[in-house]
Amino acid sequence: MPASPTTQDAAVSNTNIKEIVQDYYGKVLAKTSDLKTSACMCAAKPPPLLIQIFNKLPFEVVEKFYGCGTPLPFGIQGLRVLDLGSGSGRDCYGASALVGESGSVVGIDMTDEQLEVARKHADEYCTKTLGYAKSNMKFIKGYMECLSDAGIEPGSFDICISNCVVNLSPDKKAVIKEVYQALAPGGEFYFSDVYCDRRLPEKVTKHPVLWGECIAGALYVKDFERIARAAGFDDPRVLSIAPIEVEDYELRKITGQAKFFSITYRLFKLPGLLETLCEDYGQAVKYKGTIEGSEDAYTLDNGHTFEAGKLALVCGNSAAMCGEQGVCWLSKHFEIIGDRSTHYGLFPCGPKDDAIKADAPAGGAAGPAGAAERACARGVCSARCGLVPCGPTDDAVKADAPAAGGGVRAWGMLLSVRARAWSV
Repeated sequence: MPASPTTQDAAVSNTNIKEIVQDYYGKVLAKTSDLKTSACMCAAKPPPLLIQIFNKLPFEVVEKFYGCGTPLPFGIQGLRVLDLGSGSGRDCYGASALVGESGSVVGIDMTDEQLEVARKHADEYCTKTLGYAKSNMKFIKGYMECLSDAGIEPGSFDICISNCVVNLSPDKKAVIKEVYQALAPGGEFYFSDVYCDRRLPEKVTKHPVLWGECIAGALYVKDFERIARAAGFDDPRVLSIAPIEVEDYELRKITGQAKFFSITYRLFKLPGLLETLCEDYGQAVKYKGTIEGSEDAYTLDNGHTFEAGKLALVCGNSAAMCGEQGVCWLSKHFEIIGDRSTHYGLFPCGPKDDAIKADAPAGGAAGPAGAAERACARGVCSARCGLVPCGPTDDAVKADAPAAGGGVRAWGMLLSVRARAWSV
């Protein structure tokens, strides 16, 4: 029987995962090139603004960086940022530049060697490179499963980031719950991590090197979305997806046919504003073009890019994320038109996700709860995604009928061809 999320967590809890990870990142790895997979390396080239910032970072901070993305949102001037598993501090240093002198950045990590590197250069970077009167960064030792024990107060941050770190935790449910508590209403968990197209067998989840390489702890993407919703993040949105290669031959024999991905998710804390499905209230948004680095257009997720000055129809959830009622941190950058006084049914928004077919139900960027759970029943998945491609498609409600999976599409095309032949 495939391991459920609960049994997988139980399987790894008997080994000291924290000690394995501390040793791997503190002593085994000396630099990025020591990695055996591409999981802990950036999946794509950072945007130009971040490249400018990274080019000014201390060499040691960059050399000892491990991560699968660049989870640094633009437009965060003056905000409070928390970085989970901050490591050598690269993303904290980047966030320090983005939030400005009036903002603040806290990095939390459990590895002494990494914390030493991060702390070593912080004051000089902030005062000399950025020209601040004093450093706006601090680094604390602690565990992301119990942020309160490290002095993180509930509702004390606007943005939480992490880079290829949540997968290293043996208790991912606790991590997501702690992040939700640490965020203020309107805040966001904006992070990159490693995910899998299936639940991994025990031979993978108990392998120490694969833990250090961010592979053994990779969650099945649908299990992660269930955990996120249970914690209060009602509509997980995918910003980007990139495949991860297991380059070491011996490790590939262990992982088998499992496929791994670096995914950047956006999880918004908007109590009472997000629904389980994307609903149509006739609302529209207009991006003001006020975010540095995204002046021409702003990408909310992989299904929504808003051109500056152009009205765009959106579902209620997207309107909330863009700043409906002024709750979300993005509100000052968007104009929201309309309210929720009139309901028009489901809103036909969705992702542009060809990498993981399981993430293609109608609705939010990662698919809302109802759509995601019904995905296999509607036949929208291919076998590759880890969900069984069973069940009928729904032609009655077009808003709830995304493109079908490969097998369903092929059958439909075959019937169409036969119909044309019969008509002749």
